[in-house]
Amino acid sequence: MHTDLVTALDIGGTKIAGALVDGSGTLLVRAQRPTPARESGERVMEAVGEVLAELTASPLWGRASAVGIGSAGPVDASAGTVSPVNVPGWRDFPLVERVSRAAGGLPVELVGDGVAMTAAEHWLGAARGYDNALCMVVSTGVGGGLVLGGTLRPGPSGNAGHIGHISVDLDGDPCPCGSRGCVERIASGPNIARRALEGGWRPGQDGDASAAAVAVAARAGDAVAVASFERAAQALAAGIAATATLVEIDIAVIGGGVAGAGDVLFAPLRSALRRYATLSFVQQLTVTPAVMGNDAGLVGAAAAAFAARAGADGAVPVQV
Repeated sequence: MHTDLVTALDIGGTKIAGALVDGSGTLLVRAQRPTPARESGERVMEAVGEVLAELTASPLWGRASAVGIGSAGPVDASAGTVSPVNVPGWRDFPLVERVSRAAGGLPVELVGDGVAMTAAEHWLGAARGYDNALCMVVSTGVGGGLVLGGTLRPGPSGNAGHIGHISVDLDGDPCPCGSRGCVERIASGPNIARRALEGGWRPGQDGDASAAAVAVAARAGDAVAVASFERAAQALAAGIAATATLVEIDIAVIGGGVAGAGDVLFAPLRSALRRYATLSFVQQLTVTPAVMGNDAGLVGAAAAAFAARAGADGAVPVQV
């Protein structure tokens, strides 16, 4: 019998979300649990199991033919393991094997959360219709993924496109990854806020010292806040230009909480990109906000599963 659904899991440090998804990207059945991120690895897996149990109880479950997982990273798709920075109980955790067992032996496709977001934006979002795209999540960290030649390219381990750890400041601040001057060390939300505070910006009466609060101050004309976003935009532009020069992308899509700053980020980003993306084949590069929002992880995990299933059975791949 033709099966037309996949199961999608979006696993992060805050929540574990699941859905049954059809070939048009519609989320037909949803389930969600908080991530017990500070508890044992087995307890985290129990929460994943509860989400899957809710989905398997649906009358539609029988039509699901594969599972796609978008997980916080690092992930190792070749080994089927995950080691999310913000879930310390999972180190080289055999997630693919455990999920397949809990899902009755269905095949499982694992990608990093940046790659999942990329798959979603290319299938149904801001990168739809573009054959060559870089999609980025700029939030607590900075991640990303690549579509090249019309196909999602997660790489052997599922981490290709991880632009957050390209070094754009050769002698810059040490990054927790071990390198220096990484895009993430400059452009992530916490680092935008840190730089503003170091420059003398102060939160309002509510005490909100987040990047979103810095964005509000920048919109109001606070020079230190503006400068912190300009520095973040410069780092993003350098990373995007390097990627475009290396693999020839047509569009860069930026999502995540920091993208919510709007023109405070995108105006200096587009300006900086003109200074870095100078060769003829990268000058027409488009930069645009992501549109898939909170469902990007689930839709992208589903897209990865559909693409893997299509490759396995010779069917026409879903456009991802």
